[in-house]
Amino acid sequence: MRIELTTVPGSPERPNEDWAATALPASGQGGTLVLLDGVTPPQGDDGCVHSVPWFTARLGGSLAELSGSRRDLPLMEVLAESIRRTADTHRSSCDLSHVRTPQATVVMARWDEREIEHLVLSDSVLLFESTDGSVRALLDDRLDRLPPGSLATEAIADARVRNKEGGFFTAAADPSVAARAVTGRTPRAEVRALAALTDGASRWTEMFREGDWAACLGVLHKEGTQGLIDRVRALEDADTERTYLRRSKTHDDATAVYAVL
Repeated sequence: MRIELTTVPGSPERPNEDWAATALPASGQGGTLVLLDGVTPPQGDDGCVHSVPWFTARLGGSLAELSGSRRDLPLMEVLAESIRRTADTHRSSCDLSHVRTPQATVVMARWDEREIEHLVLSDSVLLFESTDGSVRALLDDRLDRLPPGSLATEAIADARVRNKEGGFFTAAADPSVAARAVTGRTPRAEVRALAALTDGASRWTEMFREGDWAACLGVLHKEGTQGLIDRVRALEDADTERTYLRRSKTHDDATAVYAVL
């Protein structure tokens, strides 16, 4: 089994708000993958005394531990329990009802000799390469389905769609959001490789349109996770007219995990 993981901060002046981990049991018969993309609050307004990296480290650590040690729990329940645990660690000191309380997108995959279980919440990406070479993107596309203008920079506009019915959902302080995740199971014999990308890494396909998801996985196979992120950084630097970047930050935290099963 080959597993690669690369994470690069968007700026050396800011901490990386992504978080990722993989684990393989001693038996060698299975594994787990967890990837989070922390949501940066506007001007630090989130009602919490803790940083986003603090939140993603605690949520991610709980997800990694439970997905490996409690294989009897579906990933949806693993996410719900991990959100509950993380909320309990700062409920007494922070306003967890704040719409911008620390939160993150979530991608998880867990496999054994029989099947691969997956979970995706919000706009990070999980890719499956089948044994015939075709690639399937497992996405939570609620953000893409929002009406134009719904994600305005103003906090009031954002509050209308964030973790609300008809909007989009992230892992914050409410365990019930786990039921909103995209989940499923796939026979392991049908999957040759998988990849998880935060939106800073998936820009190669989603923003710059350099290739489809199959081409993106091809880059990972040939050049590795660092190679994909290097390509994204080069495209960002070259877009001086902001033809593709538009109002987006020039460099976002970028994380990629690639596993050949």
